[in-house]
Amino acid sequence: MNGSILIVDDEKGQREILTMILQGAGYDTAEAAGVREALALLAKREFDLILTDLKMQGQSGLELLEQVMLDDPQQCVILMTAHGSIDSAVGAMKRGAFDYLEKPLERENLLLTLKRAFERIALVRENRVLQKRVAEIQRIPSIIGEHSSMKEVFRIVAKIAPTSSTVLIYGESGTGKELVARAIHDGSPRKAQPFMAINCAAIPETLIESELFGHEKGSFTGANAREIGILEAANGGTVFLDEIGEMNVAMQAKLLRAIQEKEVRRVGGKVNLPLDVRIISATNRDLEQEIKKGAFREDLYYRLNVIRIDLPPLRERGSDIAILADFFIKKYSAASGIAIAGIAKPALKLLLNYTWPGNVRQLESVIERAVLMAEGSIIQPEDLPAEIGSLAAQGGVVPFELPPEGINFEEMEKALIIKAMERADWVIGKAAPILGLSYKTLQYRLEKHGIEKPERKGR
Repeated sequence: MNGSILIVDDEKGQREILTMILQGAGYDTAEAAGVREALALLAKREFDLILTDLKMQGQSGLELLEQVMLDDPQQCVILMTAHGSIDSAVGAMKRGAFDYLEKPLERENLLLTLKRAFERIALVRENRVLQKRVAEIQRIPSIIGEHSSMKEVFRIVAKIAPTSSTVLIYGESGTGKELVARAIHDGSPRKAQPFMAINCAAIPETLIESELFGHEKGSFTGANAREIGILEAANGGTVFLDEIGEMNVAMQAKLLRAIQEKEVRRVGGKVNLPLDVRIISATNRDLEQEIKKGAFREDLYYRLNVIRIDLPPLRERGSDIAILADFFIKKYSAASGIAIAGIAKPALKLLLNYTWPGNVRQLESVIERAVLMAEGSIIQPEDLPAEIGSLAAQGGVVPFELPPEGINFEEMEKALIIKAMERADWVIGKAAPILGLSYKTLQYRLEKHGIEKPERKGR
């Protein structure tokens, strides 16, 4: 079964049609002819979702919604309404309804809306499970460090997590910006609500508005159904906007309006929907310089930069490398079932001498590989990637002289990406740490340069 649905409608024929459609789609259903009967069923068993008519004899679907929200604010409710009652349905969404469907119902739109609702239900449940698992099992914080710069980060996170202030996180790729954002969310009153992240650099400009705000059916070519955006899906929770400096100025203006007005309108939509999300953004760019160049809106910057957190690169907190390496050894030893007791001093020295362009993410990748490749119970220098030793011996820097005539940076970047992909057998997850990039950033740059894996000869 796909999930359980309680159908509430005072018209028997409508209930029977809905039951036939939903059971045919694999849902477990039950029927109620009114609010009183629905509440009696809810007292006996739980339903994943309630599908209720708005206007019924006696008590209305809105009254049912209010009763249900008092008992369980997480209950998913979808209302069915006639065209003339759309304003009431929008008001119901402000009171906690997931969505509304306009009568006469279209089977395809009904099933697509239910699919999105159950995706949201699954996300909420997953968040609950993960939070419980972290609280009960994982006693080591997700962000690890004893360097003074990291202690300052921990202090700020603990102080501002319980608030609703917007946060701007500065840091290089791989420093743990999303981990910090999640820690803020997990320490806030919103922790039971969704945490949703979007990488602004990894989504084409033509799609980012739809990703953030959603769209209505038929609003543009290919919009075959209504889709809710990340801001709407995360309502009540937190949205993490990674690489915010990559967002174009036109989109920045729309984001600013959504934050200021606390409402969102889907692309092609006619109504503004209430928005209650905490915005945490991150960048590796100097946004003040971007403002001077006209590439970033100053008013949006001040909206986002209420609280600023600076994450230091790993090369500036070398004293944490041994602590992190030990943590990752234990993590991947347990995950792989390979008993690794620690790391030899010569191997640790190589790690300490390396400058880590990919920061903590790169160190984690290196240790994961070393755990899998180690011949004994102690990680030795030969268990580390060759570049760690060779670059560490040079202070972590590849010798390079800028030619007098200059370089074509785009072509150089493209060539470096191709070399990294070839070394990683065209596996993005393996190539990204080599370049010090995130998976999504490398994926975006592969698309940007039109780089594809070459076909094997003879095919």
